[in-house]
Amino acid sequence: MLHLRLITPADRTDEVVRLIDRTVGTTHLVVLPGCARDPEGDVVMCDVAREAGDELINRLRALGIDSSGAITAENIDLSLSEHAARAEKDAPGEPADAVLWEQLEEATHEESTLSITYVAFITLATMIAACGVVLDNAILIVGAMAVGPEFGPLAGVCTAIVQRTPRLALRSLIALLVGFAVAMAVTVAFSWMMDAFGLFSESKLEADRPNTGFVYAPDWFSFVVALLAGVAGTLSLTSAKSGALVGVAISVTTVPAAANAAVALSFGDTGQTVGSSEQLLLNLGGIIVAGTLTLLAQKALWSTQRRRMTKPT
Repeated sequence: MLHLRLITPADRTDEVVRLIDRTVGTTHLVVLPGCARDPEGDVVMCDVAREAGDELINRLRALGIDSSGAITAENIDLSLSEHAARAEKDAPGEPADAVLWEQLEEATHEESTLSITYVAFITLATMIAACGVVLDNAILIVGAMAVGPEFGPLAGVCTAIVQRTPRLALRSLIALLVGFAVAMAVTVAFSWMMDAFGLFSESKLEADRPNTGFVYAPDWFSFVVALLAGVAGTLSLTSAKSGALVGVAISVTTVPAAANAAVALSFGDTGQTVGSSEQLLLNLGGIIVAGTLTLLAQKALWSTQRRRMTKPT
């Protein structure tokens, strides 16, 4: 269930209440006249089944409540109420399958913003992966994959394509490209420093690496895994099952490929640099394609449920 808290202009409150009453899956309606001060108006609260939440929010936005008042949505962790159980039963579909597009856009907006923290995480992840590829250490590679924050901007690109929001697409692409560019540049300098201390060497990079050689050898399996990871990651975001994102992060070769490209570039190995770059682009492209198709499928699925969101009169 979701808890909605609305601030509505006094002359729109009755219309908002009627809208909530007509929406399947709503309950616990509370109206507090004149309680809001900034902006001024009435406070209307209700609980709504997750399956019906997106449609109700869209209808409220169509009334202009987001501009003349406010719409706040929160997840409810526990609700002991027969009314709530009935509302969830009446709402079409399953809660885990529902997509809250406004919440998804907000989440991807935050995750896809180019910030110092984002750049720090992707840079540290790339440097950890650099140590992993030189030492042929699979544990370091997995750790670097888990640290990398690149799925946020990738999800932002997918969401922007489906929702047709160019600004989100541009912001996500900037975070993705600038983040990897800075991370790889710093990792090149890091590789030179480690070489100066005798910790990295070209012989280690060129040696047989059974555990990490895949990062510069792209093939169809890499693309298939990227597609599967893109689907899993998107479903994780839209169903609020964020725990699955860790599994997604450690199943695709993005950060390790960028790290190997940077280390190879520092030693002048053109072959590994090109191969790693191809691996990186192949994985990024696969995730974007799969994520976009998954969101389009979810959008099409839930569009068929809209006619069941209104209570019969």
